[in-house]
Amino acid sequence: MKATYKKYILDFKQASGTSRGVLRTKETYFIILENKGKLGYGETGLFRGLSADDRPDYEKKLQWTCNNISLGLTTLLIELLEFPSIQFGLEQAFLSLESSTGFDLFPSDFTQGKDTIDINGLIWMGEPSFMEEQIVAKLEAGFNTIKMKIGAIDFETEIKLLTSIREKYSSEQITLRVDANGAFTPENALEKLERLAVLDIHSIEQPIQQGQTKAMQELCVKTPVPIALDEELIGVFQYEKKQQLLETIQPQYIILKPSLVGGIHGSNEWIALANQQNIAYWITSALESNIGLNAITQYTYTLDTNLPQGLGTGSLYTNNIESPLEVEKGKIQYNTNKEWKINI
Repeated sequence: MKATYKKYILDFKQASGTSRGVLRTKETYFIILENKGKLGYGETGLFRGLSADDRPDYEKKLQWTCNNISLGLTTLLIELLEFPSIQFGLEQAFLSLESSTGFDLFPSDFTQGKDTIDINGLIWMGEPSFMEEQIVAKLEAGFNTIKMKIGAIDFETEIKLLTSIREKYSSEQITLRVDANGAFTPENALEKLERLAVLDIHSIEQPIQQGQTKAMQELCVKTPVPIALDEELIGVFQYEKKQQLLETIQPQYIILKPSLVGGIHGSNEWIALANQQNIAYWITSALESNIGLNAITQYTYTLDTNLPQGLGTGSLYTNNIESPLEVEKGKIQYNTNKEWKINI
């Protein structure tokens, strides 16, 4: 078996704002396996500034992985514990190699085009008028769960935007999620959560920055809005540390981005621990191309969770990999009439 990797720069259709700044491009890598003339593809979705494996030796580790592919997946996953995105890319590549089509990684009613997955419509940060345009577009497109990133513009303006949705649609009609990306402080978080609670917010992702375990624990006890841990899970590699984190903070939800938490194996560990403590979860992509999104979506379908997932990022780029994945009326589906076109 031969393994190679390739760097690929994804170009956003329009600049996308987050609390960490404005994104115009997204760097990613592909692992390509070749065995007896058959190819297997996996995406190592490094997220600069967020991934635990955003390290100077990242490409060196990718090359080491390719050079040592003969070690096999199980051994490599152990060796790559601190490189979660490479772990996930390898899992994808091996599944791809075993698949009859190369892309049917978890055969199911989803991959046969017989079923869909509910997803949330993501509202990017920006000028109030731009955010309002996105909200209107998502509602017109049939989404009944809207997730709005908050924390980059004035909080009062964000409250007004959310209020404008709630004035038109009840919580039975539209579910509202917000993602603060750690923008609040332990001192002001509870006050802001109380204001959000009036608007029947379903949940808030990462209200304060990760690493403030005691403050987050206290917030989860007092919060009037269910809290979902997101960035808090990044960089927690050992099973015992994962268990300790959840037992200490006791969040209402956790959000799993496979590229950031060690792929399928890492996500399964978090899910098992969350289930033990009656903590709900959902899966979110992390700006991967359609190669990574395909794996995340198919994996998510196998979990049989009834919450809307965060899987609608495939249409963000001008130069994405063409795939059968498409979003229709607030759901992601696999259009079996479309084919993959690999141009990497």
